[in-house]
Amino acid sequence: MRIGMVTDSLATLPFEEMLDTAASLGITDLEFPTGGWSSAPHINTELLLGDENARNRFTSAIADRGLRISALNANGNQLHPQIGDQVDAVVHRAVELASLLEIPTVVLMSGLPAGAPGDSMPNWVTTSWPPETQTILDYQWNDVAIPYWKELSSFGEERGVRFAVEMHGDQLVYNAETLLRLRDAVGTNVGANLDPSHPMWMGADPRVVARTLQGTIHNVHAKDARLQPHIVQAHGVLGTQPPEQYADRPWNFVTLGLGYPGGAQFWGQFLCDLRAAGYDGVLSIEHEDVLLDSVEGLKQTADLLRGVLPDKPASWKPQEV
Repeated sequence: MRIGMVTDSLATLPFEEMLDTAASLGITDLEFPTGGWSSAPHINTELLLGDENARNRFTSAIADRGLRISALNANGNQLHPQIGDQVDAVVHRAVELASLLEIPTVVLMSGLPAGAPGDSMPNWVTTSWPPETQTILDYQWNDVAIPYWKELSSFGEERGVRFAVEMHGDQLVYNAETLLRLRDAVGTNVGANLDPSHPMWMGADPRVVARTLQGTIHNVHAKDARLQPHIVQAHGVLGTQPPEQYADRPWNFVTLGLGYPGGAQFWGQFLCDLRAAGYDGVLSIEHEDVLLDSVEGLKQTADLLRGVLPDKPASWKPQEV
């Protein structure tokens, strides 16, 4: 496995300073957000699509520092009933650019549709009752999401690009079950972006999630989450406080080792379970800890990962006796 980084972790730094910082931290791979829920501070997709010289300058600056691009990221809600077309354009441009740059993976969300034709806002269903939830889910999956994803999967496959869907709250795909449902419906070009911080706050164990997704994981984000028991025990894990209200939230994204119980032991086990599930690729650090300096948090995370990273092939076998 290799240590990478989502470049928005250093969103305040200019492009070349971001590259220098990543290299100085021993990071080898970069995942570039291209729009949607990111201002894409380090990549101009339109420019790179239309200008070969610009592409060469971009990739040379990365390669000159011993870095490589592991994925492009197009997170946003492309199934939104009002702005979905705009986000869909971001997704398709990311696929076209990934193909030109020979980048194998585009990371994105599943999207979340409206609850019925004519609705103006997305609708996240998380329970089976009242009974209208089933009508909503049938519309979202069968009328909107599956037809869209069949087309997108084919679009990517024709260009040699696969999709890593991040299982995230307030999205149609938010856990292993819904990821596998989408994959079964549209094909194996669609797999998982496993960010363990999301199952953490939802009450699932990321190690078990990794094994459940055996053979389907296309990308991994390295991010931790910390539950605040005094809030969770009173109000549960669902909360609408923004990240800036850190002290009032039931959970927060934190630097690796500061959240899920077990610290380095947990992360070592998680990486072993990833390998057992067939994943041996990039661990893309996504720093979203509002209490730490970004460079400091990235360093702590990279140092922790290096201590438990299985970067060589397995070699031990029982002796023949």
